[in-house]
Amino acid sequence: MNLEFTQEELEFQQSIRDWMQANVPDDIKRCSAVGEMTGKELQQKWERLLGERGWLALTWPKQYGGPGWTATQRYIFDLERAMAGAPPTSPFGVAMVGPVLYTFGSQEQKDRWLPGIVSGRTLWCQGYSEPNAGSDLASLKTRAERRDDHYLVNGQKIWTTQAHWADMMFCLVRTDSTVKQQKGISFLLIDMKTPGIEVRPIYSIDGHHHLNEVYFTDVRVPLENLVGQEGMGWTIAKFLLTHERTTIAGVADSHHEISRLKKAVAEAPGFLDKSQARQRIAELEIELMALEYTNFRTVAATDEGKPFGPESSGLKIKGTELQQKVSQAMVELGGMMSLTWDNPETVGSDIFNRATRRYNFLRACTIYGGSNEIQKNVLAKMLLGL
Repeated sequence: MNLEFTQEELEFQQSIRDWMQANVPDDIKRCSAVGEMTGKELQQKWERLLGERGWLALTWPKQYGGPGWTATQRYIFDLERAMAGAPPTSPFGVAMVGPVLYTFGSQEQKDRWLPGIVSGRTLWCQGYSEPNAGSDLASLKTRAERRDDHYLVNGQKIWTTQAHWADMMFCLVRTDSTVKQQKGISFLLIDMKTPGIEVRPIYSIDGHHHLNEVYFTDVRVPLENLVGQEGMGWTIAKFLLTHERTTIAGVADSHHEISRLKKAVAEAPGFLDKSQARQRIAELEIELMALEYTNFRTVAATDEGKPFGPESSGLKIKGTELQQKVSQAMVELGGMMSLTWDNPETVGSDIFNRATRRYNFLRACTIYGGSNEIQKNVLAKMLLGL
């Protein structure tokens, strides 16, 4: 494995770069340039563009709508996407439930759900965490009782990202309370328009609405929306979480964030100590290079048929820690320029002005997808036998 591209790969990179320059919408570029997140309308606009091109589900097998690219091509695409100012795709469909469906789902489920995911037309959310079941996910209490041709679901999920956008939820529910916790969990697909579902907003520390509480009161879910068999939910959840953790590493987007930081420093007023800033940026770039090689090596191994292992936990730890370091550098180097909050006028630098929001949002990235403390326990168990 190396990151020196062949001539063919360089030509592929140029073709992706040209397409991005021509097709990333200007309103999305403007959001990205100052570090703002896209809303539902812009996010879905972007994902449908990729879906039309066949570039939304990059890691999927070709038979299910993936482009059939190598790990190197996927790496190139993601880097060019980020550097062009386009957002990452929402992971819940293409990176999470999609691989679950083509791995564990019935043919009928694949035919029904995969086309909407690969085209970007169906938005999904993840129903995992509960008030007393976060890192200890096996303690979940949401119940699904079998009744004739349907399950009756009652319970609550929390910290549910994009539930207010979603058409569908993939949800872990308890179908058997008489067996070991992990063995009594099943994996259901739930239509978010079903009567009995209530979505309540949670405003996070960055002041935005990303998260939600979701309440289920006698929600009827057809039996055919069970993925796999009853009691397989824990096996499916572990499979899904390894995919989630590799995407959370965010290598390409860290490249983009560091490039924004460089631009902000270069354009900053004279009172900023630019030599100190350049040294700090260089340290961040060294960390990113190490993460990048590890991420690429891990993903490339899957092209050889090797499953994700404990490396996904390591990538999640280092990737999210780096995201926090970059956002902290943005705030600290921006100084007073980073103290603005929804200021109607620019103070020194647009990029620095919005740094505090992003810094606040990224405090959570070491928690979601399985907290970094839990990931360290995973590594200790799987690599050291502790």
